[in-house]
Amino acid sequence: QVVESGGGLVQPGGSLRLSCSTSRGLVINDMGWYRQTPGNQRELVAEISRRLNTNYRDFARGRFTISRDNDKSTIDLQMNNLKPEDTAVYYCYANWGGADYWGQGTQVTVSS
Repeated sequence: QVVESGGGLVQPGGSLRLSCSTSRGLVINDMGWYRQTPGNQRELVAEISRRLNTNYRDFARGRFTISRDNDKSTIDLQMNNLKPEDTAVYYCYANWGGADYWGQGTQVTVSS
């Protein structure tokens, strides 16, 4: 089970922090965030391994920071200097047992 929180409405240049939790006790491999806008494919934002190695898409690098707490099986995405083009539904995923599990998504809207 994967649950996201923290979306909302923010003005351009503002910040939001997304959180994602999973069931404790699982041996989770990679976790990360994707986003999707209407009519487009879901795209990777950032991901983090169990060893805390990170990977960012170019548009996220320098503005977004992904972090992870292995004890709590959670990840966060700190998003700064948000732009209108960051508006999307953000999805968290977690990989364990050979499969990817997805949350229901959280809406992020960047608008003045």
